[in-house]
Amino acid sequence: MLIGVPKEIKTLEHRVGLVPSSVKEFTIRGHEVLVETGAGTAINFADKDYQEAGATIAASAEEVFEKAEMIVKVKEPQPGECKMLREDQILFTYLHLAADKPQAEALMESGCIAIAYETVTGRDGRGLPLLEPMSEIAGRLSVMVGATNLQKHNGGTGRLISGVPGVKPANVLVIGGGVAGFHAAQMATGLGANVIILERSNDRMRYLDDYFHGRANIVYSNMDTLEKAAQQADLIIGAVLVPGASAPKLISKAMLKDLIPGTVMVDIAIDQGGCFETSKATTHDKPTYVVDNVVHYCVANMPGAVPLTSALALNHSVLPYALALADKGWQQALQDIPGFRPGLNVCKGEVTHEAVAESLDLPFNGDPKALAA
Repeated sequence: MLIGVPKEIKTLEHRVGLVPSSVKEFTIRGHEVLVETGAGTAINFADKDYQEAGATIAASAEEVFEKAEMIVKVKEPQPGECKMLREDQILFTYLHLAADKPQAEALMESGCIAIAYETVTGRDGRGLPLLEPMSEIAGRLSVMVGATNLQKHNGGTGRLISGVPGVKPANVLVIGGGVAGFHAAQMATGLGANVIILERSNDRMRYLDDYFHGRANIVYSNMDTLEKAAQQADLIIGAVLVPGASAPKLISKAMLKDLIPGTVMVDIAIDQGGCFETSKATTHDKPTYVVDNVVHYCVANMPGAVPLTSALALNHSVLPYALALADKGWQQALQDIPGFRPGLNVCKGEVTHEAVAESLDLPFNGDPKALAA
């Protein structure tokens, strides 16, 4: 199979779909890899590194999309890239379609087979193995960017997240105790903050309580506990995920008036529409905005701030699935690997993930035999 790796074009996105070591895994199996010139230079992978791994360098994205049977990316295809996709071409990348109907419709129109990293599930049907590495990074980054924006000149309350002897540390509220929320709480407790994690799964609450052992307060999440905790927080981190679906809006605009002026809210769920009513996607060059004296950080590709770490971590998780697609073809790979089938979001003009279809009010086709035909 001929695999194509275009350069990412989303604002300040420096990750790359395949690093040279991953390319080598494809070429030693007899596959061809076509990499757009400069695709990895921002994270110190030169065209020469790709050539030494067996890749051919393409002069343009147009050449990559025209020739490749499978496109491997990081971020969702931008409108110009969607126009270059073609019927029966495999697209393997993050899509986050639940908050992006125009992209879903463009993928449908192309006739491609679009497989989303974020909806591939674990072998037992639980967990999201291709989303987890980025959730880990986003969770850790959320505390770092939150602490920075708490500084007064950035609009925050002016409280040092760790405090100092005789002065209390910041109160950090983490909404959601999944992978991103866990790593956010881990960073915040490590810095000495007072941390509350809101969670609804009893099993997960027991795990978190066991792990943090009093270093974070684990509280059952309902509207009452959320409102009270938010009113006392200096930093609020939204880390709620419903796989494939739009994120629930947990903090309303009306609630902002009761928050401490200068509170910082970091919305990790912004790729899925955000879990704050006032959230709107931002970019790394303009990451924040203020609503009712509350600082909002809603960067839609947070891990892109540390693209070298992110690209390597993502490749480690994605590579076995991408190799299976190349070795077996998409129908057989989705059938053979437990948990891979939910990754199929759009296929030959049909939406094939139920939560995506429901979020976008589009028809759903879940018949794998009809899709394969």
